[in-house]
Amino acid sequence: MKYFLKMLILMLLFTQSVWTQNELLFFQTNWGFEGSWEAFLLKTKSSGYDGVEVWLPKNARVQQEVFKELKKHQLKVIYLCGTNKSLSFKESLLAYENDLKRAIVQKPYAINSHTGSDFFSFEQNMKFLKLANDLSNKYNIPIHHETHRGRFSYALPETKRYLNSDSAFRLTLDISHWMVVHESLLAKQQQLLDEVMERTDHIHARVGFEEGPQVNNPQAPEWDKALNRHLSIWESIILSHWKTGKPMTITTEFGPPNYLPTAPFTQKPLSDQWEANVFIMKAIKEQMNISN
Repeated sequence: MKYFLKMLILMLLFTQSVWTQNELLFFQTNWGFEGSWEAFLLKTKSSGYDGVEVWLPKNARVQQEVFKELKKHQLKVIYLCGTNKSLSFKESLLAYENDLKRAIVQKPYAINSHTGSDFFSFEQNMKFLKLANDLSNKYNIPIHHETHRGRFSYALPETKRYLNSDSAFRLTLDISHWMVVHESLLAKQQQLLDEVMERTDHIHARVGFEEGPQVNNPQAPEWDKALNRHLSIWESIILSHWKTGKPMTITTEFGPPNYLPTAPFTQKPLSDQWEANVFIMKAIKEQMNISN
């Protein structure tokens, strides 16, 4: 009997470990969604997402409305915060701190940060990273810094400089930005990518290509090479992250105009943004052999 109980406990622990390591949490963006918060969250839930990634509303009343709807639909939230690049460095740093603190009070699942500026110095950008790290540690809220054009992380080798100087901060990897910055699918930069992927806790899943941050439709066969390259990178990150025993978080982030290509004059989108995001979620699940 004791042997049976012991084996049962071990089996349960193993099952729990496998479940944790193989968990993917998918978030949807409201970027480009024109309906109400309630409509957005309802559609998010019915599409199979675990949560949303949205900019923190500045209005307190709207914050309360969002919180209420999130709870109603049992959805997690990742808040977006960012450096205001139109301000001076000192003003930007203060505004950034205030935004992070407002987001932290809401106790989100995590915060995704558009950090610093490609026009700030290395030392100035490091102050943004240190401030975020200090707040993250103090309040136990993960803050991920997105690889993004126009920010400290606008390019792969430049981001590596910051990673070498500070071992604490973690990344949101949006590899689509670097595809266009470096005009390649980065096939020959795997060593640098591996070092970046080791510091990645969150993924923005959009498919870019050599001349733009977003293909017109990820389901089109002419983009198979770009799609498979992104899926391969995402798979490596997910497998590496699962070793930590923590869920991997992914935001599908195909955007509206001017990211989503449109027909001239009419400005009619060439594909459906929501459909593209759901397609990417399903493609990642298929890549990782996870049933819907």
